[in-house]
Amino acid sequence: MAGSREEIQIRLPWGDWTEDKKKFPDGLQSLAEKVKQKGGIDFGIWFEPEMISRESDLYREHPDWVIRSPLYEPILSRHQLVLDLSNPAVCEYLIEAVSKVLVPGNISYVKWDMNRHLTDLGSAYLDRKNQNELSHRYVLGLYQVMETLTERFPQVLFESCSSGGGRFDAGMLYYMPQTWTSDNTDAVCRLKIQHGTSFLFPTVTMGAHVSACPNHQVGRTTPLATRFAVAAAGNLGYELDLKKLLKEEKKEVREQIAEYKRRRRTVQFGTYYRLVDSFQENQSAWNIVSEDGMEVIFTHVQILARSAYRVPVIRLKGLDPDAVYTDCETGQEYGGGDELMYAGIRIPRIRQDFSSTTMVLRKS
Repeated sequence: MAGSREEIQIRLPWGDWTEDKKKFPDGLQSLAEKVKQKGGIDFGIWFEPEMISRESDLYREHPDWVIRSPLYEPILSRHQLVLDLSNPAVCEYLIEAVSKVLVPGNISYVKWDMNRHLTDLGSAYLDRKNQNELSHRYVLGLYQVMETLTERFPQVLFESCSSGGGRFDAGMLYYMPQTWTSDNTDAVCRLKIQHGTSFLFPTVTMGAHVSACPNHQVGRTTPLATRFAVAAAGNLGYELDLKKLLKEEKKEVREQIAEYKRRRRTVQFGTYYRLVDSFQENQSAWNIVSEDGMEVIFTHVQILARSAYRVPVIRLKGLDPDAVYTDCETGQEYGGGDELMYAGIRIPRIRQDFSSTTMVLRKS
């Protein structure tokens, strides 16, 4: 589709979650089935069900279903208004609208977006004395929607979004076990984002993707290896045009995916240790120890190269001080976990911005 992202958004009728028969004459489910048969992959779909636009049929039928003050015209954000989920009728509409798309069963994944904050708080459904309860009742309504949908479609993986409504919380994780950590996919920016998120949430909940380069938000050019190293500290994904990758890059991506699959049990369910405060230094580092303590994944990222600096020595955490650890790539043995935790690992001098070092250690 031609035009800017903003122009595209203006034309999208949020609220009318029905199939476009011109684009999908055989329906979405037919497309999903063809994708599964031809590509051997599951089919996912994007929704932003809580939003509504004035161009939608839903708004024309139910203008009273939006959150707005009765005293002035509501403020648009991203050309959107927000549906009033304190109203049970609105919740029921969303449940049925989403169910009609999912019910045949060929859709395996739903990205549930929420891209704006709640503003102009006012509800045509609530009486005057309960208006100040709108935000709380809204969330309760959303939980009811998700309770019903996840019970109806247990085979569907729902992913939440952290933006807009600030949705990275335990309540949403009950229904959506992973959350898109940030729309900012630049690897260097993600160091701080994932560092901060890790204080409250385990890595298995964090959606983390390798995106195109130069990054579309900050314009930074970062090596593919470093983009992978950062994204591999969460739920790994790729969001880029595969047709634009060089042959060598495609090979590297295949190798990265195979490597992540090999170690993702450790990444997603191990114990995560922050080793360097990425908010204060020109580097970031972490290590993850598997549930049984047998595997350790250590990652270090240098942000900017410098002509002269003290070579970093990073001390690992959570190891068995009496055990021997072997570098799975080089075969080098470390005489004990105490050596790695107290003497540390010396990071080699690398004359390149945004470089990364990853080691996988095996306890013996």
